[in-house]
Amino acid sequence: MPAEVISHAVWLYHRFPLSFREVEELLLARGITVSLEAIRRWCDRFGPRYAAALRRRRPQAGDKWHLDEVFPEINGVRHYLWWAVDQDGTVLDILPQSKRDAKAAKRFMAKLMKKQCRTPRVLVTDKLRSYGVAHRVLMSSADHRSRKGLNNRVENSRQPTRQRERAMKGFRSVGGVQRFLSAFSGISPHFRPRRPLMTASEHRAETTIRFTIWEQITDVIGRPTAA
Repeated sequence: MPAEVISHAVWLYHRFPLSFREVEELLLARGITVSLEAIRRWCDRFGPRYAAALRRRRPQAGDKWHLDEVFPEINGVRHYLWWAVDQDGTVLDILPQSKRDAKAAKRFMAKLMKKQCRTPRVLVTDKLRSYGVAHRVLMSSADHRSRKGLNNRVENSRQPTRQRERAMKGFRSVGGVQRFLSAFSGISPHFRPRRPLMTASEHRAETTIRFTIWEQITDVIGRPTAA
């Protein structure tokens, strides 16, 4: 299958709240016959690669980190998605865990610090005590703030994910959540510039730039492996 078809299918799935079957129908409308299982394999195989390539092109994340948790049900059991963004709303990391205690908070913060290769200047959280314990152990140099209303940035950043969760009728497994979010958190924000801060012409220009970047990275990744 041509790399352009694969990248278009992956883009459709991660940009809009579509199922694999709906992506299959959209491709069929363009005269492209492909099974939903093939689309699923493309998303699993190429989605994380595309997302990683997009992340490498981004500037370094900010030094003010916002942490929070989401409470999805995974295969009928409540879990916690530990979530971190910087002051610009860029997703830094997401980790599904079954607990919301100090051990889980330390595990997430340690993973976050390893991925970012540093500690933040400011750490913003809700009033969950587990954050305070993890902060004292791992990020004591950061200014920890937990006042109400400071964490709207992370709450806004996760809205597209909750929308996808509803469209997918919930998540099936912890591993599946991690694989999906590793791709979704890199691809979806790339096509969501901060529209309220732009004029219509600025938004069109920025969107054109982002599509050009997408075409560049998907062409490089897909050229040797898409067959």
